[in-house]
Amino acid sequence: MNGGQARRGAAAGAVAALAWAAAEPAAARALGTAYTDVRLLGRLVTRGRGWPAAGVAVHAANGAAFGAAFALAGARGPRAGLAWAAAEAVATWPGMALMDRIHPDRREGRWPRLVTDRRVMAQEAAMHALFGLVLGLLVRRG
Repeated sequence: MNGGQARRGAAAGAVAALAWAAAEPAAARALGTAYTDVRLLGRLVTRGRGWPAAGVAVHAANGAAFGAAFALAGARGPRAGLAWAAAEAVATWPGMALMDRIHPDRREGRWPRLVTDRRVMAQEAAMHALFGLVLGLLVRRG
């Protein structure tokens, strides 16, 4: 395994996750939902006012791990980034059923049932596409 390759992929994945976090509020507004991945992750880690920073940190760490795996697998370019991100979205979507049971925003009635909400699903698809595109642009052939 190539450590440099993993580090470059991890950095690209973190940047792609930060791009997602920056774009996500606008996507949520456009789709008419209060759901965001940053809030999902942040409120799982802390219930206090620090949830936004915690959510961004966890999201960036997840992106870094994904980016490292992407690079180490030899994946390169925007097409591969989009394919990998789409596959991850499909593979992890059933986990929304668990979030429906345990997440504080669901339990407190702030969010609809996530696993069946089409707006949340559309937002996740768009955000995964953005992530994959940025990741693929940063991890290019070469």
